[in-house]
Amino acid sequence: MLLGLVLVSLAAISWGTTGATMAVLARDTSIGPLFVGWARLAVAAPCLILAALAAARPDARARARSSLAVRDIAAYTLLGLAMAAYQVCYFRAVTLTGVTVTALLAICSAPLLIALLAWLTLGERPSPGVQFSLGLAVTGTALLVVGPRGVRDLTGRFGVGALLALGAGLSYAVYAVTAKRALGRTAPLSVAAITFTLAALFLAPALASEDVTRADLVRGAPLLLYLGIAPTALAYALFTAGLRRVPATAAGIASLLEPFTATAIGVATFGESLGALGWTGAVLLIAALLLLARARAAAPEPLTPGRSGGSPPG
Repeated sequence: MLLGLVLVSLAAISWGTTGATMAVLARDTSIGPLFVGWARLAVAAPCLILAALAAARPDARARARSSLAVRDIAAYTLLGLAMAAYQVCYFRAVTLTGVTVTALLAICSAPLLIALLAWLTLGERPSPGVQFSLGLAVTGTALLVVGPRGVRDLTGRFGVGALLALGAGLSYAVYAVTAKRALGRTAPLSVAAITFTLAALFLAPALASEDVTRADLVRGAPLLLYLGIAPTALAYALFTAGLRRVPATAAGIASLLEPFTATAIGVATFGESLGALGWTGAVLLIAALLLLARARAAAPEPLTPGRSGGSPPG
């Protein structure tokens, strides 16, 4: 179990660096969030395809090729759209609200929105503990949004960024609830490989509006490769391997290292501050996640592909 927790923790810490990477790219280059999101998907997709092929047995590969139904195509299309939307919303939010607020809003809201969507679409009625967690999360979100800047700034860049961060959480919640059904027929790595490939294809036409110079591309290439390999393809593989060795609830709690990592980087490296109300909201959001994990301790089936309703790959 110790090895499993280490693997999950390494994956979560890696996810927590994505916002900071976007912040550095925005500071040092003219590469925009749309291109960054596409590059992350485009680099991760072939890595995940190779990993899925290596992990699959020959008979499973043949069965997967012959069993693709219309409902699967519709589900994977929605998965790809949701993952593409997550990348754009998350990375754009970082440039507007900063690493800390974006990470806390997007990462912490996703599992709670998953519980809400599962209730509305899958008929999974939340227990009193889950309902209390949702209420706590709403309060924490409000304080986190108001805390750093005050009510007057909610209609400006900061307010738009906060909405985009919540949009990222909602996008991943849609992805997670949809993926639950796909996982009944396909392995987690295969679902991820298909999803990231489709998401990259969906974002590709929008790149025509991006003005990326060759100099910026050369300067930003190491960070773009890092985003696609380390906190995406490699982190997903680590998390999937770790999940096989630990209970889903323990993995979900260990995933809290993601928002902690992002917050620590935002405060220490970029000098971001949440204010007293913002820190109170952050604590309430983290508490809501812990309570949600406890409320789901008896549930054997994860909602997400290998993520047990945990945080998204931020």
